[in-house]
Amino acid sequence: MPGATEPTIEAYGRLFAEHGNTDEAYLGHHFPRYVQTKRRFLSHWDRGRGNRVLDVGAHWLHQALLYAIDGFEVTALDFPVTLDFPSVQAVARAHGIRLLPNTDLEHPLALASVPDNSFDVVLFTEIIEHLTFNPVGMWREIYRVMKPGARIVLTTPNYYALRGNAWSWLRFLRNFGGGIDVPTILTSNTYAHHWKEYGLRELLYYFGILSPDFKCLHCAYAEEYHPIYRGKIAGKVVRWAERMVPILRPDLYLEVELTGKDKGIVVEPHW
Repeated sequence: MPGATEPTIEAYGRLFAEHGNTDEAYLGHHFPRYVQTKRRFLSHWDRGRGNRVLDVGAHWLHQALLYAIDGFEVTALDFPVTLDFPSVQAVARAHGIRLLPNTDLEHPLALASVPDNSFDVVLFTEIIEHLTFNPVGMWREIYRVMKPGARIVLTTPNYYALRGNAWSWLRFLRNFGGGIDVPTILTSNTYAHHWKEYGLRELLYYFGILSPDFKCLHCAYAEEYHPIYRGKIAGKVVRWAERMVPILRPDLYLEVELTGKDKGIVVEPHW
């Protein structure tokens, strides 16, 4: 391994293989995103500020382990259906990752055992687009376990991406609306849906409404994590357009700092 912070996918995959099976295809597809997200975050983060990480939606620990092998103290929150796998539990034991199985993110009861001000970093990567419930109660609990000065690291698909799935001019012109399409709704498992994709300005507004204690920093339009293969002329043209016009890039990156705990979560959902 060339270094704990920048393992190759082969070396990283072996860390999971030592403890049993994992979803290798999923890991291979998302590994570049994990690495680039962590690299971007660490370019803004002083390790002296703290190393306690909460990974919300940790799945098979594919992202959590990347932080654990770099000396972070990691807690992983996700559904029991993944965290109860013997291989996931073996990886967690080997690398000191605390597992918090939680059946309902709308009501993250697994966090009830976590003291206030416990985390310096909350990873919320490729999660917000899947939420199908009012998220205020969830954010209230995440706010509680964050210490003042902690940051949320958020990534999500960009609604305005040139290659995005949230809108299609052809569908619009045919009066078939936008967002996820009907075949996806009817043929995919619920957790697969991107129910709501955001623009960057919209995310800034989102956290500004949640609490005056949140401050959004280090916003970016992230380029495609996977290289374009030689000979794919159309792909190269798309990548050129994305480089020239950042708002067309496929992913968003945002760090949200909890500047203090003065106002709390100020939104109250109502009918």
